[in-house]
Amino acid sequence: MRTFFRYWLDERELRDHKDFVPPFQEVAAQLNLKGLEPARQTVQAWYYGMRKPQGDFRRVIVAWTNHSIDQLWTEVPEGTVPTFRPLTGTASTAPHADLGMDLNDMKRTGAMAVQRAKEFLLGADRDRVGDDTLDLLKDDVARLVAAYPREPLSAVWTGLLDTHGDVLRILEGGRLRPSQLRDLNFMAGALSFLVAKGFNDMEDRDQAMTMARVAAACAREAEHTPLVVLVEGLKSLIAYWADRPGDALHFAQKGAAAAADLNGTVGLWLLGLQARAAAVQGDEETVHSANVEATRRRDHVVPDDLDAMGGLFTYSQEKQLYYSVEAEALLGNSDVQLAAQAEMAVQGFSDPDTPFWAFGDLAGAQCDLALIRLHGGDVEGAAAAIRPVLDLPTSHRNNGIVVSAQRVRRALTSDQVRTAIAARDLRAEIEVYPPTRPALPR
Repeated sequence: MRTFFRYWLDERELRDHKDFVPPFQEVAAQLNLKGLEPARQTVQAWYYGMRKPQGDFRRVIVAWTNHSIDQLWTEVPEGTVPTFRPLTGTASTAPHADLGMDLNDMKRTGAMAVQRAKEFLLGADRDRVGDDTLDLLKDDVARLVAAYPREPLSAVWTGLLDTHGDVLRILEGGRLRPSQLRDLNFMAGALSFLVAKGFNDMEDRDQAMTMARVAAACAREAEHTPLVVLVEGLKSLIAYWADRPGDALHFAQKGAAAAADLNGTVGLWLLGLQARAAAVQGDEETVHSANVEATRRRDHVVPDDLDAMGGLFTYSQEKQLYYSVEAEALLGNSDVQLAAQAEMAVQGFSDPDTPFWAFGDLAGAQCDLALIRLHGGDVEGAAAAIRPVLDLPTSHRNNGIVVSAQRVRRALTSDQVRTAIAARDLRAEIEVYPPTRPALPR
C-alpha cells in the first residue's frame, strides 16, 4: 500500500534509514525527546504502511510532517498527487515563486514594508486621529478575532500585543471625536479580551483576570453592553479552567442576568458556561435549566455586531451542542443518545473551512466523546476519540486542551475500566501529555 507518508518521504528522498534519522532526530530534540531513534526495520514498516508509529514516535512524525497520522496513513493511488490540508500554517509542499526570491521570503519582506507603512500612518495621526488610522486598526482587530481560534497562540501573539499597544497609545494621546472614542474603547476591549484569553491559554490566570478587568472597563467606556457581557463570560471561562467552578458559575450568572434583553448569541454562551460550571459541582438541575433556556432562546437569536465579528465573539449552534455535551460528560452521564450527540459535536467541527471552526473546540469535543464512551465502558472507542488530541502539535496544546485530556486520564482510573489493558496503555500515554505546557514555544 502506498500511503501519503510514503509519498511524503519519497518527495524528500528520505526513504533510506540513514537519510530518515537525522531530520527525525532534529524534530525529536525540539520536542525534548533527544536521542529518540527508530530502528531500521521500524522505519521500513512505516514506509510500507505495515504499521503506524506509536507514542513518542507518533508525536515526532506529526510535528515533523504537519499532518495527522490518519492523513499520513491514507492510501494514495499511484499517479496521483495528494492534497491533504496541513494541520497548521502552510503545507511543506506549497509552491514557490517561479523565479527569484522564495515565496515565503517575499511575504516576509513584504510584511515588513507593510508594518513600516502602518507605523508611519499611526505616527502621522498622533495629534489628530484620522479615519484611515481607525479603519486600519479595525481591519487588524477583525483579522485577529478571526485568527485566534484557528491558529496556535504563538502565531498570533506578537501581532495581537502590537495592535493592542497601538490602540492604547492612541487612546492615551491625540484628539478624539466622541464616535472615535467609542470605537477605540470597543477595540481596546475586544483586544484586551483576546490578550486575556491568551494568558489563560498559557495558564497564567492572574494576568488573564487582570486583562479581563481591563477589557471590562474598556467595554463600559464604549457603552457596549454585549461586550461587557462577553467579558463576564471570559471571567467565567478563566475560573472554569482554573478548577474554580463556584467562581465560574458566579460570573456566568452575572453575565446572563445582564444579557437578558440582548438578542445576540452572547447570552446563550453565558447559559452554556453556567451549565458547564454547574456540572463540575454536580448540580444537575442547574445544568438542565440552563441548557433548556439556551435551546429556547436559540430560535429567537438576532445576530449583533459581536456575532458579525465571528471567532470567539459568536456562539454557533455547533459550539452550543459541544457545551451541552460537555456538561453531561462532566456529570458522568452516558447513553446511546448522548454518545450520538457527542459524535455530532465532533462532526460539527470536522471541517476547518467553516467560519466557526476552532481547533480548541474540536479537541474539547473529542475529549468529551472519549469521556462519554468511558462512562459507558467503551475503552477502545475512547482511545479512538482522543487520539487526534494526543497527536496535536505541541503549539496547539493550550491549557484548556491539556485539562480536557487529563479529565480523560482520570476517568480511566474508574473501577469500570481501569483493569483493561487498553485503559492502562492509554492512561500511560496521557500521563506524559504535558500537564502544564504553555501554548507558546520555549
